[in-house]
Amino acid sequence: MPLPPRVPDLAALDLLLSVIELGSLGRAAEAHGISQPSASSRIRYLEKLVGLPVLERTTLGSRPTPAGALVAEWAGAVIEAAQQLGAGIDTLREQRDSRLHVAASQTVAEYLFPKWLVALRASAAAPAGVTLESGNSAGVAQAVLEGRAGIGFIESPRAPKGLESRPVAVDRLVVVVAPGHPWARRSAITLEELAAAPLVQREAGSGTRTSFERAVTARMPDWRPAPLLELSSTTAIKTAAAAGVGPAVVSSLAVAVELASGTLKSPTVTGFDMTRSLRAVWPQGQRPAGPARDLYAIARRAGTGAATEGS
Repeated sequence: MPLPPRVPDLAALDLLLSVIELGSLGRAAEAHGISQPSASSRIRYLEKLVGLPVLERTTLGSRPTPAGALVAEWAGAVIEAAQQLGAGIDTLREQRDSRLHVAASQTVAEYLFPKWLVALRASAAAPAGVTLESGNSAGVAQAVLEGRAGIGFIESPRAPKGLESRPVAVDRLVVVVAPGHPWARRSAITLEELAAAPLVQREAGSGTRTSFERAVTARMPDWRPAPLLELSSTTAIKTAAAAGVGPAVVSSLAVAVELASGTLKSPTVTGFDMTRSLRAVWPQGQRPAGPARDLYAIARRAGTGAATEGS
């Protein structure tokens, strides 16, 4: 319900109470951290709304008129209620800042978030507890949009509608095959060969799959994906690829151990850049606050360092 047009704002009412308490417009202005001309302007605005003088100025200071005394009496309850409202909001913010709810894609959750969490725990503003929800990038976006997570991390090239995003790290997609696959004996394959091969892939909505398919269609507009097998976890994809089910495209972060041990092989794709940004997301029009803001800063610093090392 809209307020009546004659209701003054809280700042003017609070100033009136201070003038009456301190006996001087100048002392009230100082207490509120404003200049005396600004304080005079607020009182004139209040008197214009009331339609009557609310203060009587004398050589000894200021005192309320009969109308001003009545307005001040009514204003006392309003200001007290506003202070209670402010205290309640502060309590809500403290509760929010005591725990951190994060949603992250599987690659980020498994290979980057643990290091970020260690850094966050070591900071002065460490939250009392952290909850992590892991899923594909579409699920992460939904968790942030619905308010279940204060911040999310996705692998998709762009943020879904309703979310803002900023890059926090750079990742590279790689092709992996079993040691017995024909591609394992080659140092490189062509994009045409990769596009023609049935792949073991993540489900629709996965950031890895979306990034890969958009990169291919940017070069080959008529290409249409035809997955050999769709799986809901990176671990399952690595297992299937290592068993010889078929080639897969995954994050380089996810297969560092397998490539080092030789259980997977990775030919490069000639002339095809599969680098991508990993992005933090939050609701549009807002900025991360409290521990979510601190985690975002840690992720950005870590990503900048990794990019420098890899350059």
